Amino acid sequence: MTLVAVLSDQQRLELLKLLQANPQMSQRDMAHAMGVSLGKANYCLNALIEKGHVKLENFRRNPNKRQYAYLLTKAGLREKSRITLGFLSRKLREYEALEREIADLKHELNTSDRRSDAPREQQLGH
Repeated sequence: MTLVAVLSDQQRLELLKLLQANPQMSQRDMAHAMGVSLGKANYCLNALIEKGHVKLENFRRNPNKRQYAYLLTKAGLREKSRITLGFLSRKLREYEALEREIADLKHELNTSDRRSDAPREQQLGH
């Protein structure tokens, strides 16, 4: 199974943003923030590492050598930008469609209001 099959673009974008904002976040906290199981978070994180979108670094000065930082690579930043652009394009199309629908509904209301103001015979087609 690939990362694409596991996470939608929106979820992948959320994970990349989460890692960029909180590179020291634990996988448990990451799973909780994303609303997925710890196993799925681990799998997705490893897939991002394998794809070269995230690199793993441990803190040299920290006595807890099991604590890591998940850093976005240049490829990860490009992927985040690509997904963001796609998401923005889709939302703009949805917004424009909604604007057209609102305009059509307003036009329909205005037309219906004018008909109800017309003399009764005119409404009946006489």
